Amino acid sequence: MPSSQDDYAIAADLYDHVVPYASRPDVAFYVDEARRAGGRVLELGCGTGRVLIPTARAGVEITGLDASSGMLDTCRERLAAEHPEVQSRVTLIQGDMRSFDLGCRFDMVTIPFRPFQHLVTVDDQLACLGAVRRHLSKTGRFVFDVFNPSLDLLVNHPLGVESGHEPEFVTPDGRRVVRCFRAVSQDRFQQTGSYELIYDVTHSDDRKERLVHSFQLRYVFRFEAEHMLARAGLAVEHLYSDFARSPYGAEYPGDLIFIAKAVS
Repeated sequence: MPSSQDDYAIAADLYDHVVPYASRPDVAFYVDEARRAGGRVLELGCGTGRVLIPTARAGVEITGLDASSGMLDTCRERLAAEHPEVQSRVTLIQGDMRSFDLGCRFDMVTIPFRPFQHLVTVDDQLACLGAVRRHLSKTGRFVFDVFNPSLDLLVNHPLGVESGHEPEFVTPDGRRVVRCFRAVSQDRFQQTGSYELIYDVTHSDDRKERLVHSFQLRYVFRFEAEHMLARAGLAVEHLYSDFARSPYGAEYPGDLIFIAKAVS
């Protein structure tokens, strides 16, 4: 279950500068899907607005929901720099993706970049999918992505070892940051793991600081995800392995990118 404290606040102002995120091709994919929806969009786990703000720039009315006040504060700061017309298309709400009730329906609901996997029990994941189904219009679509589990990594990735050091980035206030990753523990029976994103920060006065964002994930396999969607009253229309819309199986492990519709 997600922590009650704001685990994301520690790195909220660094998130948008992380090098792999800046080049991740999901933004154009989600913006395109939002345009196709032809109506209002709800984004769950909207964070700092990495996907939400480009969607609003594209002329789409969008509501963003996130549990982290720190991430939403950063999103509001980013949004304040946008044209008033873009700002007018956005509504931000702090809430839990398992239990929200907005009293309206949307033409598309999205969960970009895997926040669904921060729900670490099947009951939580089903609760989220049920809330999604209740907020979809009759012709609405649900679009989300999770990583396709790599069996090799699940078996062979070492625990407690810092790895995956990313290129250094520099924040607008002059901090130099290098981020890496550490797997802390793994439960293969529950399909969960505890992980850390480690930010080594060098300030403009050469003071050094280490920020650690600890979190849990639950990984899901293709047919497990399809089964949960069906239990929630959602039917898969498309399944892609990347944001270029390659079919599932075109690469391994790739991603699991679902487009589903409500079943009447």
